[in-house]
Amino acid sequence: MAIDDGNGLLQAQVELWNQAYSFMKSVALGVALDLRIADAIHRHGGAATLSQILAGIGISPCKLHGLRRLMRVLTVAGTFTTTLSDDDEQEPVYTLTTASRLLVSNDGGKEGSTTANLSPMLNHVLHPFRDSVLSMGLTAWFRHDNDGEPTSLCPFDLMHGETLWEMSARDDAVNAIVNNAMAADSHFLMPIFLKELGEILRGVDSLVDVGGGVGGAAAAIAAAFPSLECSVLDLPHVVAKAPSISNVQFVAGDMFDSIPPANAVLLKCILHDWSDDECIRILKNCKQAIPSRDAGGKVIVIDIVVGSKPSDVKLLETQLICDFDIMKIGGVERNEQEWRKIFLKAGFKDYNILPVLGLRSIIELYT
Repeated sequence: MAIDDGNGLLQAQVELWNQAYSFMKSVALGVALDLRIADAIHRHGGAATLSQILAGIGISPCKLHGLRRLMRVLTVAGTFTTTLSDDDEQEPVYTLTTASRLLVSNDGGKEGSTTANLSPMLNHVLHPFRDSVLSMGLTAWFRHDNDGEPTSLCPFDLMHGETLWEMSARDDAVNAIVNNAMAADSHFLMPIFLKELGEILRGVDSLVDVGGGVGGAAAAIAAAFPSLECSVLDLPHVVAKAPSISNVQFVAGDMFDSIPPANAVLLKCILHDWSDDECIRILKNCKQAIPSRDAGGKVIVIDIVVGSKPSDVKLLETQLICDFDIMKIGGVERNEQEWRKIFLKAGFKDYNILPVLGLRSIIELYT
């Protein structure tokens, strides 16, 4: 494969991410064992909706969305299968497979069942994962009833008593890990983006990279388009660590408050970190920062669109595993319908999805 083969590099990224995040399949199975999901489905005759599973395992209704995301991973992994209910709601119905029937405990199944139970063996095999901070944190989160606390409380908040972003603000080491990771991702992705889809920036006079960290994406854009006025908006403690980059201005600020005016706003792997309401708030500020579509204004989102290539099973599996992983910090990987709902609520009139960056897509938003 030639080093400049963009499609080959993106497929290689999918392969590496699939391998790197595959431990989340083990975590998901461990959480399912702890919550005894197979027992709950078995008690419903081997098929149950999310609401029935939730009631059967005794967790708060506020965890329904999280349970749905857990079940998506377990389904794509083959632990369970889904069909649609016959009623008007067309709810997914989760059914036991041969594999998940082996998870039904002896005291959780129907009387007279002779099916073997492999849960004790799997508990042994999964011991390192189930004892990990991540696995225990997710199980504790599912069992935690918010009881008056904000419904946005996520596993990371519950375990550490603060958000990842609050921890980054006070801990230089955590801040460096986050920013270095994002810079490395930009160093990989932006040359492919600019080579294959640079026309998206043609005619753009000014751009602000919102949440752009230490300027990895902005540096690549500024080098490819020297006449483009390029700036990075990020929090003061992030900007303080940013290097000096030719043709890139760093602005200390908060995207939840306001965004500097520009022809285009770039949101690279930002929105997936936040809830729907927080995304809408960010996008409304983006909308205020850009001119109309007729005047060349646009918002460029680079993020996962789950199911962007439904025929690619490994891609879909990796996207769903990434979604389950980012749930720990309160983030979400969304499908097109979920994105569309957010865009319209934020006041955008049109959007265009280009599923051309492997795991991720480019989404152009217009007022």
